[in-house]
Amino acid sequence: MTTRTASIRRGSRWTPGARREIGWLLLFLSPWIIGSIVFTFGPMLWSLWLSFTNYDPLSGKQSFIGLANYQAMAGDRRFTTALVNTALVTILFVPTSLALGIALATMLNNVGGRMSGFFRTAFYLPNVTPAVAVGALFLLLLANPGGVVNQGLSFVGITGPSWLNDPTWMKPGIVLMMLWSIGGTVIILFAALRNVPRELYEAARIDGANAWGQFRNITLPMISGALFFCLIINTTATLQLFAEVYAMFFGARTGGGNDAVLFYVIYVFRQAFEFFKMGYASALAWVLFVVIAIITVIQFRVGRRFVYYEGE
Repeated sequence: MTTRTASIRRGSRWTPGARREIGWLLLFLSPWIIGSIVFTFGPMLWSLWLSFTNYDPLSGKQSFIGLANYQAMAGDRRFTTALVNTALVTILFVPTSLALGIALATMLNNVGGRMSGFFRTAFYLPNVTPAVAVGALFLLLLANPGGVVNQGLSFVGITGPSWLNDPTWMKPGIVLMMLWSIGGTVIILFAALRNVPRELYEAARIDGANAWGQFRNITLPMISGALFFCLIINTTATLQLFAEVYAMFFGARTGGGNDAVLFYVIYVFRQAFEFFKMGYASALAWVLFVVIAIITVIQFRVGRRFVYYEGE
């Protein structure tokens, strides 16, 4: 026990000053504690209970059915479709977002003066655009043949695909839409690049290292912590993709949508609020929670081998 701890505690009792400090601490934390219990942990526990029931939100009637909701997933073709679609888009988007984020952050790092602030703002602005607005915007950008994307491709002699109707191109089109909002990744990696000591590059140039050697042996290790953070955040966000895609493909314009863009959270939402199968939707949500938790644990275990933290 340290001297500080010994001075605070007398035997097994806290001193009056320590109790006062704890009281103020709990007071200032109380909005977060109450909010977490009421809006996060409470609903989570309620949904866990609902996942074992057959609950009708319209009548309020529920009956305990045990693991029936979880067992029903094994024979649900659309559950498998939603899971595979989500996995494919995650595999496409996450590595691409990290590679493009590094490239843009490096370019931004080489821009000095007032233009640096302008470009940082420009890169980040799409992140504060409402998700439904982004979905509506990309309905216009990806339209065939009059969309801006296909018109741009036609200038270089390429006939653009049907991004919104061809199942083969729907997922790449969604990835393209998501890449428009990687400003957060760019800013995080830019901040990491700014913290890389210049002396390391100077020493590497003296030793004869070329640009690629400096990037591979200095830049990547020094920003690996930020890269790892972006990997986890982007993976988790992509697995929960919902608003933009729902606005594009499952709104009033398209009715029931298309199975090629039926992502997991969209399927959960439809089960809960279109088909009113709240118990089954809760079970689906908990499966996603477990999947994200497993992926995150794997990422942390693998990341220990590749992530460098200064001071270790």
